[in-house]
Amino acid sequence: MSTETLKDVILKALEDIQAIDIVVLDVREMTPLADYMIITSGRSTRHVKSIAEHVVEAAKKHGVTPLGIEGEPGSEWVLADLGDIIVHAMLPSAREYYQLEKLWS
Repeated sequence: MSTETLKDVILKALEDIQAIDIVVLDVREMTPLADYMIITSGRSTRHVKSIAEHVVEAAKKHGVTPLGIEGEPGSEWVLADLGDIIVHAMLPSAREYYQLEKLWS
C-alpha cells in the first residue's frame, strides 16, 4: 500500500471515530523515521485509546501491520507507529504541553 493511500485510510478512520483537530505534518525532509506524522486529540483518555485502536484496526484491514503502539491504557498520549506514518492521539492538555506541531514545523 502506498503511503498516500495509507494516509487516506488513517484520516478516514480518524473522522469515523470523531477525532478532534486532526493535523497532518509532512516530515520527509526532517527525519528518516517517517513520511508523515498525524496528530489528533481525543475528549478523554478512553477516547484517545479508542482513536489509536481504531486507526490500527483500519490499517490492519488494509494489510498494514503496526510496528508498535506506545501508551498505557488510560494515558493522555498514545502513539501508533505504522511505518511511514506515525499517529499521535493526545488529550488537548498533553498536546498543548508538548506542542508537537511546533516542534515538527
